[in-house]
Amino acid sequence: MAETAFEMSPEQVEAFLEAPRHAILAALRGDGTAQMSPIWYLYEGGRLYFSMLVTTARYRQLRRDPRVALCIDGGHPDARFVALYGVAEVVEEESPWRDDIAWRIVRRYSDSDEEARSWQAEVAARGRQALVVVTPERILGRDYN
Repeated sequence: MAETAFEMSPEQVEAFLEAPRHAILAALRGDGTAQMSPIWYLYEGGRLYFSMLVTTARYRQLRRDPRVALCIDGGHPDARFVALYGVAEVVEEESPWRDDIAWRIVRRYSDSDEEARSWQAEVAARGRQALVVVTPERILGRDYN
């Protein structure tokens, strides 16, 4: 496919994804329709990470069908977005690696360590969590500014 003036370079996509923006995750319901959910994420080393409670519909959907799409929007007036398409790997076993990634996700959306710890405690009180790792098969970045 020919590049257009609106396409973001891989370097521009990486820089865009570094900011703590909200992503919209699309997962497939049992009937094949999409369910969309806002999530916090960390993009690093070519992978996108997010956490979720194992009691959610989103968890059940990803266990049944791991195909996902995510859209990260710049928000008005920033007319940029990145869409990622791939397969989700759900990591349930506890490990220092998983705990570190989960902490870094929460910390990047919090104003302080204290706020992040408070949020983590609140979520932990709701139940067990899983970490999701998405290795994108396709990334589309557009800049309409």
